[in-house]
Amino acid sequence: MTALETLRSRLAELADLQVMAGLATWDQLVMMPPDGGPERGEQLGTLARITHEHATAAEIGEWLGELDRAELGPLDADVVRLARRDWERARRVPSQLAADLSRAHVEGHERWREARAADDFSIFAPALERNVELARAYAECVADGGGLYEALIYDYDYGLRTEDLRRVFSELGEQLAPLVDEARARGGRASLVRPEVPRGAQQHAVESILRRVGVDDRSWRLDVSAHPFSSSMGRGDQRITTRYEDGGIESLLSSLHEFGHALYERQVDPALDRTNLSGGTSMSIHESQSKLWENHVARHPAFAGVLSEALAGGGYEIEPQRLHESIVAVEPSLIRVSADPVTYPLHIVLRFELELALIEGDLAVADVPAAWGEGMGRLLGLSVPSDALGCLQDVHWSEGAFGYFPSYAVGCVIAAALWEALEREEGSREEALARGEVGAIKDWLAEHVHRHGRRLDTIPLVEQATGSGLEIDPFLRYAAPFASATAPR
Repeated sequence: MTALETLRSRLAELADLQVMAGLATWDQLVMMPPDGGPERGEQLGTLARITHEHATAAEIGEWLGELDRAELGPLDADVVRLARRDWERARRVPSQLAADLSRAHVEGHERWREARAADDFSIFAPALERNVELARAYAECVADGGGLYEALIYDYDYGLRTEDLRRVFSELGEQLAPLVDEARARGGRASLVRPEVPRGAQQHAVESILRRVGVDDRSWRLDVSAHPFSSSMGRGDQRITTRYEDGGIESLLSSLHEFGHALYERQVDPALDRTNLSGGTSMSIHESQSKLWENHVARHPAFAGVLSEALAGGGYEIEPQRLHESIVAVEPSLIRVSADPVTYPLHIVLRFELELALIEGDLAVADVPAAWGEGMGRLLGLSVPSDALGCLQDVHWSEGAFGYFPSYAVGCVIAAALWEALEREEGSREEALARGEVGAIKDWLAEHVHRHGRRLDTIPLVEQATGSGLEIDPFLRYAAPFASATAPR
């Protein structure tokens, strides 16, 4: 075998190992009995160690050395380029640290679930201390002069710098504050009688809407988990979860959100399967896909009729206009995943500030609840009554995902830019969405975003797809009408 063939074979093995780890994690979050946590931690730790050893083996460097002198086509050149970047980054991390990280993340998740159920941050604090300690150790291994937090960002958004995030989040904070004030002055969600949708109607509607956009039983799974997520086990095995809360409608939004993630993985160019180029290029691009389906499809006024019809099929009648008002009305909320589209990015600004301070040593774990309360008051004007409604609401820190949160707000910004580019090329989607037709949206995303896999990093992909860089103006144009709308009744 040539060096290229041998490298590709190793990359295929690594892709398989990553899928197996994803499958074990999916099982942990969806199917595993609660007492299985300790053993699953050991199993995932072993798998992480084996994967890390295979990914950092010296022979990969030898193959890459041979390929430095080879003439390669564009696809193989990208395979080699990303292989070199991944290998050089991964080999800085000791195998034991990789295993410790995996075990700590499983343990952290179990402690988070206990703490959230008990509404007691002190139960989770020791696990968070451990995750912060390990995150710093990992960052020290892979840092390239941009600081520890930036080193963690690069795991999720290669090339996106801390200073980029500071700029974008500063602009969002400044520009969104007047919109939130305007919405408050008009009454916002406070004057809205929220729909009380029975759980059975929610479930019927979610299943109906997902079938409408292309989810079938042959290559998709829909399950329930404490925190909605998406996992891709392969082109023909996409798994999404949602959660149903009594009287809520969040499940309608979260199911399409997770569909956006899964569709991205499903529509990557098949030529990239079982290579290091398969899968989404970054979490910000991934979140742009989920936010596009959540914000620009599910919250589109023309799609309200489709949502209303799906709920009616489950026995719950509601006028499309009232349903639409209930999912776009602006009113600050304690819970991120329930936040309206205008205030949502401010939740991410808070989390960015806190995890940056945790990693840089400016915030002690014990002080997180107080810092959370201060930030919610400053950014959203809210008081936090409990840990469960505050710093325990999200799963990410329990799994050591520091540097992940920024992608949620950056994803909102990119989604708005992509939607404007899509409608410039394809025309308004209003009539098609009123009929529940989304084929043109899926095709446009496949061509401009999905097919590239990891061949383009975040900013180059955004520039190619939209014609501009990371700018907040498209998101502000999307958000402004919601803030200025007359308070619904």
